[in-house]
Amino acid sequence: MDAMVFSQIDFGLLMPLLENDDITDISYSNGGQLWVKSLSKGVYPEHIEGLNNDVMEKLAFQCSNVMGKTFNMAHPLLDAESAELRLNFVHDSIATNGIAVLIRKTPAKIRLQKEKLVQEDYVSLKLHDFLITCVQGHCNILVSGETGSGKTELVKYLASHIKEDEKIITIEDTLELHLDKIYPTRDIVAMKTNNIASYSDVLVACMRQNPRWILLSEVRSAEAVMAVRNSISSGHNILSTIHSDKASSIPMRLYSLLESSQDIDQFVKGMHRYIQLGIHVKGFYSKQYNRFQREITQVVEFYVDDDANEAKVNVLYSRDLAGNEKYNNPTSHLIDYLASQGVVMREDPFIPKGSEITESQNTGLDENNTQIENTINEENNTNEIVDTQAVENPTTETNNKTENQVVNENNNASNIDTSLNENNEVKENILENNDINSEIQNNVETPIQNTEIITTSQVENNIESQSTNTEVPESSDTQTNVDNNIQAESLVSNESNTPELDNVASSSDMSGLFVNINDITSNSDNSNSSQSGIEVLNL
Repeated sequence: MDAMVFSQIDFGLLMPLLENDDITDISYSNGGQLWVKSLSKGVYPEHIEGLNNDVMEKLAFQCSNVMGKTFNMAHPLLDAESAELRLNFVHDSIATNGIAVLIRKTPAKIRLQKEKLVQEDYVSLKLHDFLITCVQGHCNILVSGETGSGKTELVKYLASHIKEDEKIITIEDTLELHLDKIYPTRDIVAMKTNNIASYSDVLVACMRQNPRWILLSEVRSAEAVMAVRNSISSGHNILSTIHSDKASSIPMRLYSLLESSQDIDQFVKGMHRYIQLGIHVKGFYSKQYNRFQREITQVVEFYVDDDANEAKVNVLYSRDLAGNEKYNNPTSHLIDYLASQGVVMREDPFIPKGSEITESQNTGLDENNTQIENTINEENNTNEIVDTQAVENPTTETNNKTENQVVNENNNASNIDTSLNENNEVKENILENNDINSEIQNNVETPIQNTEIITTSQVENNIESQSTNTEVPESSDTQTNVDNNIQAESLVSNESNTPELDNVASSSDMSGLFVNINDITSNSDNSNSSQSGIEVLNL
């Protein structure tokens, strides 16, 4: 406080608040109500014993004397500023409930740091690096947000990453940036507009100073809009702030401040062509972190489509109140612009190439989510209605069924009967098949038993009559006959499943089978080989 212009002023009871670095704003109004805004707690009331309208009027008169101005009913408004403070007083002739005072602290330092920003969830690491790359690539950037959201602090932080050999000129109507005091060894010129030198006059002088960057503390008037347009159209780069509800609305907000009959399409296209990025900052009290939270909620890219000659907006980053984040890669317009400035950026700094979600896919996902939410809501409403009815009529809940429930139960009963009938039919078919299979097995077993008896007797006779015969038939002939017999048996077994089962098992067919077996046994020369044939037949 010693280095302030107001160091000779006695702030009295307000000094503890001014010396607290966490406090950014002090508001006094309504006959003694004191509210403060801090970086950690946000806005909250503060009580100081003895602080009243007389004390604040005394402070206003001290400031007016230092500034060489008058503060009375004839001049009811007073603005005073220094390198550290900005004060505004409203006389009680206008503020009917007592003098109103606002003190805003504008320290000549950069409060934001990379580690702090990432740790406090102000910005993600990859988005932070992207923004710094865009500053080093000389992108024109406008920061939007509400009052007290931290727009100026973000501009100061981005400006701190400007190359040291690039000249900076700041143009302000109220001193807030203080870059010349933060970096006293750099080539920085701080200009201030007043009743004598307007924005236009200062801008002409600024152009003759040949700066690389022009920083406007805030765009709040038509003169400031013209200064922005003339600066960027002449090849200079800008960093500035503006009041807007979102970053994508910045060009239209500039047009609304212009207050002229200029063609809106032409103006908006010009802004989209020369302004590369828009950033929106939001400040609110977070229940999750239990403190006042500032964060970047939207980053957009402005460009003009070459084919359709239309102003386009590419939302590079967005965050909702629930903390859900969405990223999109920049277009070729931004990549090419950075390349022209000697800065190389990947085509996919946020989303790997090939894994982007298209707009149609996003729409489909949103529709599916909406349908699911509607279904859940309908089910919850139905359950609530049923629960309410159960509470109101607990004794008749099971007896009083709706007509739809009765119909559904009847349909379910008929379906059950149909299923039972079908099961009974299946069981009957199974029993019939079992009877048929048993008959087939009986018909097949009888000829097989006869075959074994006849075959054995015939083989024994052949052994006695041909014991002296030493000729051994070729094994291939024997194997052929065995194969023929096996094929005959398989034919008998396969045809037994048909209605002509009795004909298959007739004696004429079986006699042919016995002949083949006798032929096999007659070719045997000893009892061992004959016995083997018997065992094969038995198997």
